[in-house]
Amino acid sequence: MKALLIMIVPAMLSMAGCHSSKPTGDMVLIPGGEFMMGSDAGDAFPNERPAHRVKVKPFLMDVHPVTNAEFARFVKATGYVTVAERPVDWEELKKQVPPGTPKPPDEMLMPGSLVFHPTDGPVDLRGMAAWWRWVNGASWRHPEGPDSNIAGRENHPVVHVAWEDANAYASWAGKRLPTEAEWEFAAIGGSVGKRYAWGNEERSGGRFMLNRWTGQFPYRNDASDGFAGTSPVGSFPANGYGLYDMGGNVWNWCSDLYRADTYSKQAESSLVCCDPSGPKTIQGETSIPGDPSPPSVPGAERRVTKGGSFLCHPDYCESYRPSARRGTPPDTGSSHVGFRCVSTP
Repeated sequence: MKALLIMIVPAMLSMAGCHSSKPTGDMVLIPGGEFMMGSDAGDAFPNERPAHRVKVKPFLMDVHPVTNAEFARFVKATGYVTVAERPVDWEELKKQVPPGTPKPPDEMLMPGSLVFHPTDGPVDLRGMAAWWRWVNGASWRHPEGPDSNIAGRENHPVVHVAWEDANAYASWAGKRLPTEAEWEFAAIGGSVGKRYAWGNEERSGGRFMLNRWTGQFPYRNDASDGFAGTSPVGSFPANGYGLYDMGGNVWNWCSDLYRADTYSKQAESSLVCCDPSGPKTIQGETSIPGDPSPPSVPGAERRVTKGGSFLCHPDYCESYRPSARRGTPPDTGSSHVGFRCVSTP
């Protein structure tokens, strides 16, 4: 079997449209198969329920999230300007805020992105505005604002990328963004019935298995896992498929439209759901009490993000579990959202 894979994988990479002039990175052949998507665990969020049978075809996935160095090569080759580096389009922004919201001051419509700032002490964890700030000049090149840069962080995941940016990179690289089903299947790593991709205990032999917030969220990170922010890709053990950072470090964009009720709708059929690619529309979405996604204006588009990030904490969320999911506005970048690509053999 190993010999067969050694022969097949290079051919698949070639078939996927990857060229030597573009950063293909290492990819892993995910065998495909049937699995239980979602979770019925007592502490699973409502948007993860119910667990239901899903089948996916084989696909190739990047070993790790796209790094600053890889994204920089894309920008150098194409001259691409990310959403965070462009002035905010008020006409588009109006679609994401309640009707009648007044136009913000011009300085708030300058290029920028959402940057995490720790609070001075304990706060109500239901109010995310306490630790997120809009920072003019923040972008993938300047993660904390215009006075910061990515020198020394070339091997960290790129952040402050909107869904549009991730798609642009994937298209240039001859790849695509994964569906939510592909992402969750890959994150499980071949395990069955485990809380995390690596097992049921968050730490394995006392060792941290991912980059997450350690200490008291959101005001004190003691960095006992080795990192207070993003970490170089591959800093923690790979899962059963040889994939790194499928939990923690940065959230990953998926191709699917987000609906809180997606899993419940997929489970309505008694048949196995084959290669689902998400809802076709968000019209008629039913809000679910306890949906952990940021509040959204009814009818506003969101895209699925998976995997959790360095800001996740057990007392706040355990979104580094494979079944955890969020809906994120596609035009929004932030300090903890990145992506990885897949391709179809």
